[in-house]
Amino acid sequence: MKTLLRIGGIAALLAVAFGCASINYSLQKKILGREKRDILVKRVGSARDAQQETQEVFKDALDQFGSVVKFDGGDLQKQYDKLSVELERCEGRAADVHARIGDVERVARDLFREWAAETKQFQNAQYRRDSENKLRDTRRSCDRMLDAMRNAESKIEPVLSVFRDQVLYLKHNLNAKALASLQDESARIEMDVNALLKDLSAAIAEADRFIQAMVD
Repeated sequence: MKTLLRIGGIAALLAVAFGCASINYSLQKKILGREKRDILVKRVGSARDAQQETQEVFKDALDQFGSVVKFDGGDLQKQYDKLSVELERCEGRAADVHARIGDVERVARDLFREWAAETKQFQNAQYRRDSENKLRDTRRSCDRMLDAMRNAESKIEPVLSVFRDQVLYLKHNLNAKALASLQDESARIEMDVNALLKDLSAAIAEADRFIQAMVD
């Protein structure tokens, strides 16, 4: 029983550490031995993974949309239901990407604030310069990565807006005429989704570069 209580206590502490909007760094360091640098790398990895998953979900949604607009006869209600499910998946992924990027930004801000303060503690001038240079380079790399992530994220909502319009339109017009109208928008949707996928790939590549630089 005591062992179970200890495990439960640790699980509760971890839930606080990882679930809280404001990360409890001291708790993570005490339990897992993680410094802010380690936490940042982990958060960047999570944001990258979220973007990769978003790519797959939006690809699936585009394929589903294409199959619906080419639909010829049958139960249009089922087609609408499929599109509605894909839209919900896309919206879920968008929310996750937004949250993950926010996590990265918070940890990066706290890490760089701490790092800048600690560089002033060096008595050795060479050590101080080296640390300041490393801080500057790391901050620039992080800013470049976050810019790429935010750029990709900014393309998600316009795509979602088009998807929402199409799903809502089909909901109230389950007929061949509605499908013909959706076909007129298919090229635009495909172009917007492909642009989003390209920007997500760029953001993912920046995240990979940042992680590699941090662990080298």
